[in-house]
Amino acid sequence: MSGHGFDLSGKVALVTGGSRGLGRAMAQAFAEAGAAVVIASRNGETCEAAAAEIAESTGAKTLGIGAHVGKWDELPALVDRVYAEFGRVDVLVNNAGMSPLYDGIGDITEALFDKVIDVNLKGPFRLSVLIGERMVEAGSGSIINISSAASLRPRAHVLPYAIAKAGVNTMTVGLAHTLGPKVRVNAILAGTFFTDVSKAWDMEAFEERAQTFALKRGGQPEEIVGAALYLASDASSFTTGATMAVDGGQP
Repeated sequence: MSGHGFDLSGKVALVTGGSRGLGRAMAQAFAEAGAAVVIASRNGETCEAAAAEIAESTGAKTLGIGAHVGKWDELPALVDRVYAEFGRVDVLVNNAGMSPLYDGIGDITEALFDKVIDVNLKGPFRLSVLIGERMVEAGSGSIINISSAASLRPRAHVLPYAIAKAGVNTMTVGLAHTLGPKVRVNAILAGTFFTDVSKAWDMEAFEERAQTFALKRGGQPEEIVGAALYLASDASSFTTGATMAVDGGQP
């Protein structure tokens, strides 16, 4: 199936926040589609463990690296290490994100606001530039930004996060034009998925809200995989600067 479809044989994919949740599901799917996979997040040990599991279940070449996506100056070393090890990056997934809880908007500190912007917006921008320019030199590449339905429907309890993700949407379009025609840049607007984070939710309140979704439920991490494989592969060769909602039909 090379040349079209969802085959990623011979490709190298880097997934930030790849040790759990949506990132873990995407990393697994990329490996199953034939890619070598690098997982990076703050906790190097969990990245190494996830990389080992993926290698074992798929036979893919994998690497887990501890790196703080929110730290601008740490990112060149991460990129250099991946290129030293694999020689290329064909797919970058900016998935690492965070949305800390706060009581009311008056309680949002500068530190919290900065942290949310650093991890959700500044880091993805920096990584996209560092890797995107190398992708341009190599002649091809696909960058996938994991945005959020909150960027279009900002709710009271996730404002800094929603603001950062709205920035990611703008960055997606801007970088598609900056790095095109060689490199494609797209975003997935992720809805509400059941991951580690969801264990802290008030499930009754969520079930009530989910009744307003067209599919009347939250998503399983595996349900983001189809969109990710589409955008990572040649199947989406004429798709760039797009934001694709995978949210169960949130109103």
